[in-house]
Amino acid sequence: MNLIPLTAAELEARLDEALDPVLSSRRTAAPLARALAAIERSQQGFVLRWVDIITKTNAEMAYQFAARAPEAFRLMPLPAIEEWIIQAMDVYDKQGLYPGCSAFGRLQAFAAETAETAHSMALEEIRHVLELFVQGLAGRPLNVEAAADTYTDTATLFLPARLSRFAERHDNFRLYKAMAAHLWAQTWYGTYRLAPGAPSLAEILPASSNPEKALRLFHALETVRLNARIGRELPGLYRDMQQVQQLSGEVRYPATWKQAIQRLTDPKATVSASLMLLPTLHEGEIPMPFCFQGVLLPDRARQTMQERRTREKELFRGALTQWSGETVQGKHAAETGTPSNSRQYAIEPVPDPDHPGQFIFRLVLAGQPVQPLADMRALMDSILQDLGQIPEDYLVAAGVGGYRQQADEKRPEDVWKGTYHEEGAFLYNEWDHRRSHYRKHWCVLREIDVHPAREPFVAHTLNKYRGVLPQLRKTFEALRGENKLLKKQINGDDVDFDTLVEARADMQSGMELSERLFTKLQKFERDIAVMFMVDMSGSTKGWINDAERASLVLLCEALEILGDRYAIYGFSGMTRKRCELYRIKRFDEPYGEDVHQRIAGIRPQDYTRMGVTIRHLTKLLNDVEARTKLLITLSDGKPDDYDGYRGEYGIEDTRMSLIEAKRAGIHPFCITIDEAARDYLPHMYGAVNWTLVDDVRKLPLKVSDIYRRLTL
Repeated sequence: MNLIPLTAAELEARLDEALDPVLSSRRTAAPLARALAAIERSQQGFVLRWVDIITKTNAEMAYQFAARAPEAFRLMPLPAIEEWIIQAMDVYDKQGLYPGCSAFGRLQAFAAETAETAHSMALEEIRHVLELFVQGLAGRPLNVEAAADTYTDTATLFLPARLSRFAERHDNFRLYKAMAAHLWAQTWYGTYRLAPGAPSLAEILPASSNPEKALRLFHALETVRLNARIGRELPGLYRDMQQVQQLSGEVRYPATWKQAIQRLTDPKATVSASLMLLPTLHEGEIPMPFCFQGVLLPDRARQTMQERRTREKELFRGALTQWSGETVQGKHAAETGTPSNSRQYAIEPVPDPDHPGQFIFRLVLAGQPVQPLADMRALMDSILQDLGQIPEDYLVAAGVGGYRQQADEKRPEDVWKGTYHEEGAFLYNEWDHRRSHYRKHWCVLREIDVHPAREPFVAHTLNKYRGVLPQLRKTFEALRGENKLLKKQINGDDVDFDTLVEARADMQSGMELSERLFTKLQKFERDIAVMFMVDMSGSTKGWINDAERASLVLLCEALEILGDRYAIYGFSGMTRKRCELYRIKRFDEPYGEDVHQRIAGIRPQDYTRMGVTIRHLTKLLNDVEARTKLLITLSDGKPDDYDGYRGEYGIEDTRMSLIEAKRAGIHPFCITIDEAARDYLPHMYGAVNWTLVDDVRKLPLKVSDIYRRLTL
């Protein structure tokens, strides 16, 4: 059925209403209406629907879309137009209004790229795969992002948003993989790692008479060295990269490069070899770049590395303080007020058995090798990756009097006040159900320690519930390490008489005698990791806050009996730019006085932005090895935040984050005291993955009982 198109007057009225913030100031809807009146009725409806959606984010972006929509229908099919809209809105989310409007302005270029989509590959399709790929190689985790240039700042690999260089999609995927591998090699094999005290690469190259040529020459030399390293250590990956290059054409080197190539392919060659060869080859020809080579942007790498080095130095010294506090020397220093002697700590190189001629490094305390925790080991590896060693000033513990906070050092609570509020934070996508697409890197989340309260809350809670604690402990003890009798076993501890009787009857009937005639006792081993996500929004003030804290105390007492691994994090915040996650107990942390004081220190904060918290806790749970993983939310209401994260928008983002958790093998469950929860929790969590506690005073005992039933 063909609908009659809307007239220009009807369209003008609709656009006037939708774009009022823009049109009332400096434009009229009449030109837009006249252009839209010439397209089909279904196309008009499509434009008006998207104008309404985009206006909720920014009216100027909606105007730019509507102005170009008639041309978009001439150039592209409907699915491609939707992709064009989503891409422009992603640019707006990450970079702001002017780049977003420019993205709408690139309509013809986008249409040309879309025409090649039959064989092209979009980065968004495989970004997660590439992140897992480079994580599996070695080194610190690296993000993958779309950009106009192919380069790395040593924290993120920037790749083209779409590749259509080759006629086959799988070849374009292999090119993405080769690009990611080459950029990873720059970070792992030390393209930006120079000798301690030496000028940075960004400072060395401009000293040349032709800095641009020097940078291209240096990149070509480094590509020779990195290809050789990959070829020796990852021959399969090297073959794939060379096959991709063969599709693009062979790279030929001038005869004057023969000695340089021999030197750079030596197993001991470092970035210093590439720098030393610059003067000898500077006047000659530079070979064509490899198809996966990209560009070098040393200024961006230097800035990222400087920020990381400063941050990791502080973290490492703080970790040494914690480590020394668990040793005799550290305890002595704490008791006497004497700072730890920096010469107690050292880094000792040990030959790497898997890589002859290379070394691994171990931490030595007071002359004795020690085994750091996983987080500290990862920190050491990251420092070594940047510097090739751990400098002596890193090995000074931030002990009593030994290390003081610098004047310009930001506390986690204060960093939000500055311009660079995303420094050191986690960036997460947020689901916009109206666009049916994610807002990229939309939420800024930071982990913060709960301020400990030196009050006997835990002791008072245990005293208050002393009448029910024995029964609670008895119930959970019954769950711990139960023995299960397995019947019909080939071998075992005793004869299975029931099976023996059946076997004899079968034998008399002429059937073959079964071999499974024994019973065996098998100890049931619990392999559970559970994350508790505690609502710390302002609405939990008063009775609810007290009940939440008491619930956590009783839960911890029960879980200590069971031996299940567990962590507790609180969450709150205000707007997408300030999402806060409060560390109460980590998985690797014992339940002791520090955790007691943090539970006592739980206080109501601001709002309830749930999606970003669930995504971060899912990431933490993914790092834990366990057969069963639970994410249990303790909340008093629906998702809500100051900047419009409420109603359908907040519920749909939370629901999508829970779907992501389920895909990762995590089982979410919600315990709520909100009597209106029946209206939204079944949609978010599913019909059976939530429960309502109708009396807040019963919450502490109910939570423990619910956990017991969940883990039976």
